[in-house]
Amino acid sequence: MSQTSSRLALAFIFVTMFVDSVGLGMIIPVSPQLIAELTGQGMSGAARWGGWLFFVFAAMQFLCAPLIGNLSDRFGRRPVLIASLLALGVDYAITGLSPTIYWLFIGRFLSGIAGASYTTANAYIADISPPEKRAANFGLTGAAFSLGFIIGPAIGGLLGHYGPRVPFYFAAALAVANALFGYFVLKESLAKENRRKFEWWRANPVGALHAMGRFPMILPLCAVIILMRLAHDANPAVFSYYTMLKLHWSPQMVGYSLMAVGVLMGIVYSFLIRIGIPILGETNSVFFGLLCGAIGFAGYAFSTESWMIFASMVPFALMAFAMPALNSIMSKMVGPTEQGELQGALACVGSLTSIAAPPLLTNLFSYFTSAAAPVYFPGAAFFAGSLFLISAALLFAGIRARAPRTAAGNASRV
Repeated sequence: MSQTSSRLALAFIFVTMFVDSVGLGMIIPVSPQLIAELTGQGMSGAARWGGWLFFVFAAMQFLCAPLIGNLSDRFGRRPVLIASLLALGVDYAITGLSPTIYWLFIGRFLSGIAGASYTTANAYIADISPPEKRAANFGLTGAAFSLGFIIGPAIGGLLGHYGPRVPFYFAAALAVANALFGYFVLKESLAKENRRKFEWWRANPVGALHAMGRFPMILPLCAVIILMRLAHDANPAVFSYYTMLKLHWSPQMVGYSLMAVGVLMGIVYSFLIRIGIPILGETNSVFFGLLCGAIGFAGYAFSTESWMIFASMVPFALMAFAMPALNSIMSKMVGPTEQGELQGALACVGSLTSIAAPPLLTNLFSYFTSAAAPVYFPGAAFFAGSLFLISAALLFAGIRARAPRTAAGNASRV
């Protein structure tokens, strides 16, 4: 792919992730109200249902992400990416039309099977990026996600005035429009000579992780990602319920706060990562991101005023340094025919974690806001997230210390 084509492709991936995140950002502020409406329960009870909805999505993504990654290695990124976008539109439509809570589970089931578009988008970026530019280009998906979170929550808050279902209809239309845009514009990134035979033994969670075992550093680094995801999932699983219960925020205020997070993370992904990672090196960038995230989550946990939440968003946003650097380190450990398989395996690891994380974290929130708790502590899930990130940093330090010097030299700059 020529340099001009690569830039256009990156621009399309940016737009794709942007539109996806606009849709997601629109629905987060109104999801608690929709769940409460369908179940007839308050925020504490709705949080439990929200955790199980995340569980279904993560379970299906765990089972199907390796299949999607392997299909993209066999048939190319373009058809898989477009199909994922269409499935996302169907999910939003089903959610908006849901007459009962169980229809929400059907929507999450379908969306989890499709795996959305992030796995394939990362493989696409790996295809068209030289190794020295992968960390910065992986950051593009984060920048697009952050920018969408600036606009999406604002739209969701405004549309939410007309009912908690309206943002879902708008998000469905955006996803389908994005898929159509990709159908006419997106070019294939995976050359035919780099495609490989589809093998069922590699297209399942056990097979995908077993296949990654050929690379001795991949599986230990997956343990770091597990701890990162356990922490990360505290935000989508609990944030809306936490701020509505403890600080009495409205859906509009939740939307504005997500806009603020989007602005900060957009700055980090668009500018600071592209400048900072080459200066710090990939290894130090992982440490920096993990420790900043730990500070941010601890700040959320002990906030007693709204301004404290907003102040804690600054270190939370700097956590974004960790994943692009870690993704780049791992992508250099596999060949061009296995980038989709790697991204599928990483999605599998993340989804496996998310099977356990949302029920765990929402139940932590529900328990520590109930009369049965020994102490009233709504921030328990965020405090747990802070501890997970500290553990991830310690584990990453241990892996790096034990790694052969040749692997460390390929994976990091100090």
